Amino acid sequence: MSYEAPLREMRFVMEELAGLRSVQKLPGFEEASGETVDAVLQECARLTSEVIAPLNATGDRQPSTWAAGEVTMTPGFRAAFRAFAEGGWQGLPHSPRFGGQGLPKLVATPCHEMLQAANLSFALCPMLTDGTIEALMTAGSERQQSTYVPHMIDGSWTGTMNLTEPQAGSDLAQVRTRAVPQPDGSYRLFGQKIFITYGEHDLSDNIIHLVLARIPGAPDGVKGLSLFIVPKYVIGPDGSRGARNDVYCASIEHKLGIKASPTAVLIYGEGHGQIGNGAVAEIVGEPNRGLEYMFIMMNAARFGVGIQGVAVAERAYQQAASFARERLQSRAVQGSSGPVPIIEHPDVRRMLMLMKSQTQAARAMAYVGASQADLAHAHPDAQVRAKSQAAYEYLVPIIKGWSTEMAVEVASLGIQVHGGMGYIEETGAAQHYRDARILPIYEGTTAIQANDFLARKTARDSGAVAHALIAQVRETAALLKKRGDGEWSAMHDRLHAGADAYERAVKYLVQAFGSDVRAAFCGAVPYLRLAGTVLGGWQLARSALAADAALATGSPDAAFLRAKIGTARFFSEHVLSQAPGVAESILSAGAGALALDAADF
Repeated sequence: MSYEAPLREMRFVMEELAGLRSVQKLPGFEEASGETVDAVLQECARLTSEVIAPLNATGDRQPSTWAAGEVTMTPGFRAAFRAFAEGGWQGLPHSPRFGGQGLPKLVATPCHEMLQAANLSFALCPMLTDGTIEALMTAGSERQQSTYVPHMIDGSWTGTMNLTEPQAGSDLAQVRTRAVPQPDGSYRLFGQKIFITYGEHDLSDNIIHLVLARIPGAPDGVKGLSLFIVPKYVIGPDGSRGARNDVYCASIEHKLGIKASPTAVLIYGEGHGQIGNGAVAEIVGEPNRGLEYMFIMMNAARFGVGIQGVAVAERAYQQAASFARERLQSRAVQGSSGPVPIIEHPDVRRMLMLMKSQTQAARAMAYVGASQADLAHAHPDAQVRAKSQAAYEYLVPIIKGWSTEMAVEVASLGIQVHGGMGYIEETGAAQHYRDARILPIYEGTTAIQANDFLARKTARDSGAVAHALIAQVRETAALLKKRGDGEWSAMHDRLHAGADAYERAVKYLVQAFGSDVRAAFCGAVPYLRLAGTVLGGWQLARSALAADAALATGSPDAAFLRAKIGTARFFSEHVLSQAPGVAESILSAGAGALALDAADF
C-alpha cells in the first residue's frame, strides 16, 4: 500500500493542540500564514506520496552497495533527492540568510513526518543534514556558516555526525580520534568512526562530516573532545570543491532494516585521499567544547528520531487498516451470512485502535514540543523563552524514547493484523517492523534517553518542569469532569489517576536520586514510559475537548471530530489506565532489578 499523508489530522493537532496561530504571530514567522502552511503541507504530501514513498520497498529489496570505498545508492534515490533538494525542502526551517525558508519548527515538523513515513531510509540523509546545519548555525564561525550552510540547504552538500568508535560505543569519554594542529591553523585527523549514517553516498557533490576528536594535551574524558569539520572533498579558498580528503569508507553495515541507508565505517588519516596522510579539518568553536556543540546536533537528531517513530507507526497503521478493510475471513462473532472483512472482528478493531491512538498521542506530543521550540527561539519575552526552552528540553527524551518504543509495538501489531500474511515480505508489513526496530537504539538508546530524562531533566531542578506539566494535566482533567458522565467521566478518571501516578513517581525519583541512585536509575525507563503515557493521554484529552467544542458549532467535519473523542476514550481506557501500575514498578524498581548479583545471570 502507498502512503497518504494524514493532512486533516496534522492540521488539527497544529491548530488545536500546538497553538499554530500563536506561533504564526511570533517575530520572524509572519510569512507562515494559513495559506502558506496549507500550500507547504499539500505540496509536501504530493512529493512524499508520489516520488519518495514508491522507493521505500525498492530500497528494502535493493539496498545501497559498497565497492572500493564508494557507495552506490538504491536506483531512483538520486532523482528523488534532486527533486527534494530543488523543491527547497532541506531549507524549510533554516535561515533565509543562507537560502532557507525560515518557517517555524511547528510547520517543518509535519513535513519531516511525511518524509520519514514515505521512506525512512531516504529521509535519514536530510535529517542528519538538518542537524549539521543547526550545529554550525549555533557554534560555527560566520565564515564556516557562509561556506557550508548554503550548500547544505540547497542540497548540493549533505552532513553527518561522527561520534561512535569501535571501542567507545555510547561512552564518548573513550573517543581516540586524534586532531593534530598544522602551522596554517588547520588540523589533520587520524582515527576510525563507526555507525555513520550516510557517511558515504552518491546523492550530493560533497559530504560534510562533523567529527569528535582530541587535540594533543587535551583533558581526559569528554572534557577533552573538540569538534571538527571534515569535508569529503577539501574546500578551496574560493569555496569551490577541491581534492579528495583523507577520509575513506571501509565498509557499510548489513542491517535488519533501513537497508537503503548506508551506515558507514569511516577511516581518517590512512592516506586514501589526494592530500597525503591525515584528513584536513577545521575546528568548530573553542577547543575541548566539542561534546557541548555536538549535543546541538544530537538533540536535533533525537527530536527527529521521535518524529520517525510517529511516521513509521502511521505508515504501519495505514497499511494494517487498509488490509483489515479488504481481507475477508470468518463470520462475525454476532453472526453473519458469510465471511466478513476482518475489521469487523473485535480484536482486530482493538489492535487498530491501539495503533491509531498511540500514534496520534505521540504526534500530538511531538508537535507541541515543536511549538515550544519555536516559542523558545522567537518569543519577545525572555521569561517565556526560558520557560518554553525548559519544557522543550524536558519533552525531547519522551518524544524520542516513548515514541520510538511505541513505533515498534505499533509495527508489530501491524504484522499481527495481517496474520500470516504479515510475516511474508511481499506484503510490506514486515519492513515497517524491521525499520522501526532501530529507532529505540540510535541517537541514544531508550535507557540513555531515560537516564538523561531522570538526571538532567527531572532531578536537576527537583522536578520543577515535571510538576508544572502535571499541573496542566490536572487542569485538563478538571475540564473533563465538568463535561459530565459517559466518555468524559471515563477520560477524567484515568487522566486524574495518571496525574497522581506521575506526581508520585516524580517525588520518589527526585528523593531516590540523592539517596539510592541505583534504585532511581532502575526506574528511569519505566518513568519515561509513564511520562509518555500520561502526557500522551493528556494531549488526546485536549483533542477530545477541542473536537467537542467544534461539534457544538455545527462543524461539517463531524465524523472526524467524533473519531477524535472515541480515540481519546480508547487511549484512556486501554493505555492510560496502565499508569498507576507503571508508577508502582518505579517505586520498587531497585528491589527487583538488583535482587540478583551479576554472577547470577
